[in-house]
Amino acid sequence: MSQKDEHRQLADSLRRDLLDSLDEEFEMEIDDRIMEGANPATGEAGSNADKAARVRYFRELFRLQGELVKLQDWVAHTGHKMVILFEGRDAAGKGGVIKRITQRLNPRVCRVAALPAPNDRERTQWYFQRYVSHLPAAGEIVLFDRSWYNRAGVERVMGFCNDEQYEEFFRTVPEFEKMLARSGIQLLKYWFSITDQEQETRFRGRIYDPLKQWKLSPMDLESRRRWEAYTVAKEIMLERTHIPEAPWWVVQAVDKKRARLNCIHHLLSQVAYSEIERAPIDLPPRQRNEGYRRSPVPPELLVPEVY
Repeated sequence: MSQKDEHRQLADSLRRDLLDSLDEEFEMEIDDRIMEGANPATGEAGSNADKAARVRYFRELFRLQGELVKLQDWVAHTGHKMVILFEGRDAAGKGGVIKRITQRLNPRVCRVAALPAPNDRERTQWYFQRYVSHLPAAGEIVLFDRSWYNRAGVERVMGFCNDEQYEEFFRTVPEFEKMLARSGIQLLKYWFSITDQEQETRFRGRIYDPLKQWKLSPMDLESRRRWEAYTVAKEIMLERTHIPEAPWWVVQAVDKKRARLNCIHHLLSQVAYSEIERAPIDLPPRQRNEGYRRSPVPPELLVPEVY
């Protein structure tokens, strides 16, 4: 491939990534009932085939999100407990699918746990201790944006744990997850898989996009250099922690939109939920008091109407 072709390919990838970023903002604003043939975005969106594909994507996303609402209602009604782990390389798309799952759900039922690096006190605790406090009670779903598998990945590759701690993790994690299963917690584990080339493209997109530069940390850049070491760590992790009570599921994530839809569809297929009938809602009439007078808002409290 010539250098000119490589530049053209990179430009096309960056354009698709930009459109995807725009879609993230439009998804919360677009009416769920897309008119037949309507384009869900504004501005230049590529070919007619691209536009049609995006319409199909939105239509299916909204359908799956409707099913997620039914799942949420069933979980709250039955007291079911769910933990869903999202693992993968940096820029693999974990945050994107988590956003689509939680987008229309009640944060009191479905919440995200994205733990920072352990502090000095937490480093002296039992390794799983800081994760336990985030586990769900009855009627809750918890999504872990990275999880206790940090020890099998970043900590191993970057040297943040020693060999003894690493081996102890693999001895403990199957028993830990079996305990979760016996306690009634359903555990789903997803690994988002992307290629070497795709990660490089996404990293370059973040470098050139001032709205995304915050996503690149020194640790992310170092992980890029150690691609092969992460591959070895991932393969060992999947082999040693794939158990019947909590199997791993690999999501092919080079295409972000397909990865989101496939992951959500699979998630829904793993739960025998049913639609919970809602009681009819009647809006009560507002009480009116003839003596009530609304006080004017002091002008100094008003936000300036710039727009």
